[in-house]
Amino acid sequence: MLGMIVKLSGVTLLYVLLTVLVWMRVKKESPRFSQKIAIGILYGICSILSTHFGVNYGDMMLNVRDIGPLAAGLFFDPLSGILAGLIGGIERYVAGTYFGVGSYTRIACSISTCLAGFLSAVLHIYIFKKKKPSAIYAFIMGAVVEVFHMYVVFITHRTDMNMAFYVVKTCAVPMILFTGIGMSLSSVLIRVLAGEWKNPFRKIRTEEVPLSQKFQIWLFAVTLFILAGNFLISFGIQTQSALQNAQNDLVMAASRLVRFAGNSHTGGSEIERMEEAIDVANISSYIRIDLVENQTGVVRNGEHAGRRLEKDLKEYWKMSGGFSVFRTELFGKNVIGHLSEYNDELTILTSIPIEAVYLNRDAQLYETALADILLFTVIYVLISILVQQIVVNNLRMVNHSLARITHGDLNETVNVRSASEFASLSDDINQTVDVLKGYISAAEKRIEEELEFARIIQRSALPNNFTFPRNDFELYAIMDPAKEVGGDFYDFFFVDKDRLALVIADVSGKGIPAALFMMRAKTAVRGLAESGKSVSEILARVNGALCEGNDAQMFVTVWIGIIDLVTGKMQCANAGHEYPLQMCSGGEYELVRDRHGLVLGAMKGIRFTSYELEFHPGDRLVVYTDGVPEAINEEVEQYGTDRLLKALNAEKNEHMTETLPRVRKDISDFVGNADPFDDITMLGFIYRGPNGTDTVEG
Repeated sequence: MLGMIVKLSGVTLLYVLLTVLVWMRVKKESPRFSQKIAIGILYGICSILSTHFGVNYGDMMLNVRDIGPLAAGLFFDPLSGILAGLIGGIERYVAGTYFGVGSYTRIACSISTCLAGFLSAVLHIYIFKKKKPSAIYAFIMGAVVEVFHMYVVFITHRTDMNMAFYVVKTCAVPMILFTGIGMSLSSVLIRVLAGEWKNPFRKIRTEEVPLSQKFQIWLFAVTLFILAGNFLISFGIQTQSALQNAQNDLVMAASRLVRFAGNSHTGGSEIERMEEAIDVANISSYIRIDLVENQTGVVRNGEHAGRRLEKDLKEYWKMSGGFSVFRTELFGKNVIGHLSEYNDELTILTSIPIEAVYLNRDAQLYETALADILLFTVIYVLISILVQQIVVNNLRMVNHSLARITHGDLNETVNVRSASEFASLSDDINQTVDVLKGYISAAEKRIEEELEFARIIQRSALPNNFTFPRNDFELYAIMDPAKEVGGDFYDFFFVDKDRLALVIADVSGKGIPAALFMMRAKTAVRGLAESGKSVSEILARVNGALCEGNDAQMFVTVWIGIIDLVTGKMQCANAGHEYPLQMCSGGEYELVRDRHGLVLGAMKGIRFTSYELEFHPGDRLVVYTDGVPEAINEEVEQYGTDRLLKALNAEKNEHMTETLPRVRKDISDFVGNADPFDDITMLGFIYRGPNGTDTVEG
């Protein structure tokens, strides 16, 4: 047996190695037509070689021929599997019919090899969906084909069941195991090389297990339990039936012997008459009849004539209870025996070897087991396909529609109506979506109204009166939030009679939270500025106030400048804001690369440095938020500071009421149809001198 295992292992590993090498050569989901043909011919030749170079075991030639068409069809292409199966199957029939190679099983072998090719093609297309089978499924497919192989041996030799049983008993286990193992190893290695291997023993959460897999597991367990239970019951019944038949045959043989010997009127001695009677009384070739001397225990006539019983004849009588059969070892064999008195000197001993008693039972059970496995496989596959088509595929359609709905496509309609349950589910989902759309529409309308109200409040919080009862300066500002409300703000106010404060800021984030944080920052800046604090102290104290209770970790960039309208000197400070743009009269706008401090609200205890700008009549200043240079168009290009300077310099002699709107239009033209990236806010200032001597030509 060890030699058989080693040789079959070697042949199986050669198949596995060939499969891996072919896969590494092809490495495609769908090989070219020429490759399909070549693979089919290659595996067909391998099946032929398996036929002629099998492993000798128990006067039988074992092989793993069916791995060829199975591997070709399951791992590569259906056409390859069919071609390999036909080549191997037809050659096997020809070799068995005309060359005497395994002629007894030629029909079974040919059919199973051809079937392996067609089965692999069907499974490749309809079950595994052109994907590689897992190691477990590959093993099952290989084993089932060999089970069918063995079953056909029984079917094609109904008149010679004893020989068929011997063939199946010798070949079934090794061929089933090694074919399954070869397919399983091929699957493992290919999936590892393809990067698709998953540890089958890893822990999987319940919600990750597909419905079809759960159903298949339960179907497998329940069906296996039923078939195993039926097999055990059948085994018990047939065992008892075989034992009873053996008992009846033994008693009948002894009775016929006594009756024939008593009624015989032929000549010759008593011994001769008994020998003739023994020949006539044998109703089965398995029954052994011996005429034993009572005193010596020596067999006078029969199967074991001249030999002495291992035990005293009285012990056998005790074992039989005087009338029934007994089980013992007789002349080196386990037998069922029966004793019958012939006369005072002789006793008739009839016996049947145990192996002969259960021969028919074992043959029938082998056939039943093979048939049950095939029946189980067919039922399992058919039910799995039905569940996949009727339940799983429809659930996937429902889930696909639900995924579109959950991603915002509320116009998606679930329309799965293959059964009343799915129709009801589709209607319920569609009705729920319709109700949800109604709620969303109402909520959007309410939110729009609230946001419009918030926009009005925010607009009203920003100064929008740019007319002053004095002519020593001109001031104008615009703000366009990216959303209904934004985080940018500007402000201007008089600190005293001749000092004007200018403020522009940008809060992190957008929408309502940014607007609320903006109002908090604006109020703090104005309050501290009106109290007469310096610009650096204003920023320091506002920073401390904003850091308190800032759980949302928001921050704001701020630029502030306070100008003395008499002297034209402006004290400024910058908390992480954009560089201001200053234009001297008669010149062009240029960046003022001032010193930046840290943004407000990020860290307590920060100090800020102030600096001074000097203005002469006609000088201008524009401050802005980062939404201006960082505006993005459809090509994901930024507007940039250079474009801003160019747009301002093109309008450098205009009133701020005209300059800023034109710059805003230039930004809009640049952005095009791209979504707004950030709030856009600009504040422009023109210094005309203490007596308003400067004028703007328009």
